[in-house]
Amino acid sequence: MVKRFPIRRISDKSHQSSFPRMSDTLVVRREEAVLDTFQNLISHGRRSGSGEISMTVEEMRWDLSQMVEETNPDVVRRALETALEDVKQFREKYYGKIESLDASGLKELLEESDRLKLKHESVFDYCQLLYTANALDDTAKQLFDAARNAEMKMGQMVAFLEIELGKLLSKKPELVNDPILVEYKHFLERIVRRIPHMLPEREEQLIITKDLNGIDAWSRLQGDWLSTRTFEIEIDGEKKVMPYGEIIGLYQHPDRDVRKRANQVVYEGLGKDEIIWASAIRAVCSDHVQMCEWRQYKSPMESSLIANDVDQETIDSLMRTVEKNVDLYREYLKLKAKLMNLPKLGNWDIVAPLPNAPDMEFDWEEARREVVESYRSFDDEVGAWVEEMFERRHIDGEVRKGKRSGAFCAPWFSGKSAWILLSFNRKLGDVYTLAHENGHAVHDYLMSRNQKPSNAEIGACIAECGSIFGELLLTERLLAKAKTKEEKQAVLANVLDEFGMAAFQVSARVFFEQSLYDTIQKGGFLDGETVARLWCEARDKIYGEAVEWLDVMKWEWTMKPHYYMPRFRFYNYPYVFAQLFVFALYRLYKEQGKEFVPKFKALLAAGSSKAPRELAAELGFDIASEEFWQKGMDQAREFVEILRQTM
Repeated sequence: MVKRFPIRRISDKSHQSSFPRMSDTLVVRREEAVLDTFQNLISHGRRSGSGEISMTVEEMRWDLSQMVEETNPDVVRRALETALEDVKQFREKYYGKIESLDASGLKELLEESDRLKLKHESVFDYCQLLYTANALDDTAKQLFDAARNAEMKMGQMVAFLEIELGKLLSKKPELVNDPILVEYKHFLERIVRRIPHMLPEREEQLIITKDLNGIDAWSRLQGDWLSTRTFEIEIDGEKKVMPYGEIIGLYQHPDRDVRKRANQVVYEGLGKDEIIWASAIRAVCSDHVQMCEWRQYKSPMESSLIANDVDQETIDSLMRTVEKNVDLYREYLKLKAKLMNLPKLGNWDIVAPLPNAPDMEFDWEEARREVVESYRSFDDEVGAWVEEMFERRHIDGEVRKGKRSGAFCAPWFSGKSAWILLSFNRKLGDVYTLAHENGHAVHDYLMSRNQKPSNAEIGACIAECGSIFGELLLTERLLAKAKTKEEKQAVLANVLDEFGMAAFQVSARVFFEQSLYDTIQKGGFLDGETVARLWCEARDKIYGEAVEWLDVMKWEWTMKPHYYMPRFRFYNYPYVFAQLFVFALYRLYKEQGKEFVPKFKALLAAGSSKAPRELAAELGFDIASEEFWQKGMDQAREFVEILRQTM
């Protein structure tokens, strides 16, 4: 319970093959060898009337010094030590005494836990964010390692807490509904749901230690490996060496041959190390199967259902709806092939720009303006919060070696704000990423102003609501501004590419992950070729014959961080949930207009104080029914029809 707020893992955009994301001041120093492409980006910065460039490198880097009193590494380490000491005192105060608490005593415990979270959240997140911004910096690596070790020790010290709370609530279930604890009601309900799967304290401590140098290490290796890879590719007769975070920008290059070669180069390179990643994925999945047996979960998915505050009935309904609508996605892919004058899309075309699309590059200031105004059109207060993210330098958009690939939004509860990381390559997709991650920031702004930290453990399914809604607001703005059918087609293709990847391609990943566990439970062995076969089978279940695939794409699973994340299985279905959930909400917004705004803000402000099923019911939806999920599909079909009308 007394743990730092983790970076909200679901707040990345890894579902896009074009934007593989990782979730997990000593102001981050700039690498001496700055990328040529970034220099070109800066040279296109906005110029003032005097001809000077007003967009600076600093404006595209976050200022993490706001999170700590001093950035001196020794001071940061002492802050970590203080956190350990405070948690030790918390343990001494409550260890062995929780079962005897009444409602008032339990409230005091929970409030003290919340105070400790607020007090120490920033220093732990500072260490992690510093490292994700530059994994090559020695100081960042050392502080990140120190924070990880401190967090492990804290976790061991408070392993008793949820166990004793479980015993208390088993003995006094009436406490869940006690008026004194009304603010913690759903928090306690979620603990009750976890009670059957708790282990004795010593076993919980041993698992924490095991994970640090086991599945945690595999996850860290995968992230470090990707962030430090370079790939050689020839463009316009010139050989270039690019880091992973840069070469994936070529997946949306206007030249089809460049896109194809970029995919070939990346996945050919990833495939060479398949023995490492097969070993990693085998270890992580086998560990999970064993943990499910120890904790008596009914299925490998059950732990994620509890973590995401949803139920099997809802997810089964969701996935059935996807399978029944695969023709919708295939229909769009065929439409896109026609727009690209191709008989069939290659996998390197799935998220590519349309050939007749106008040049829609954006500098940082232009991207900022489009995103801020999109949110402002929905609500002035929300737009002001997004503007503040830029003004306070809470966004890191610089492209550089050593920076973790992808994009994420990290909540900063004690600062009532958030932090965003992405690699900005001037493309339309990057503007959408800015809109997406700022939607998470809006969620954090509302939640931190209306909830206690204990009600800020947002399940992954609801965590994407603000972000996807923000993308749709941006779509609405760009469509309204479009002057030609080509511009409109480009915007529609972008939003439908996103929807297709999140709702359908990610569904393939759900099927894939389930097949990994099925294979293990049947006694199969997950070597590289077996995992690749399972990946392709799940993929083809969605795409059918609508797309041509490079042979090396069978190694695509190697770069998906979700499969290596410790203690976070079935990462992917929440993306599907969120995409269809928000598309359904967007239909409601178009019907109700400004009347919908306070309802949506209330949903975000609720944090984790209510279950997704309850939040949906307050809006008049039953998420356990296929009828609800079909509403999201119908909104996507409407976008497809608008696109068809432009042809």
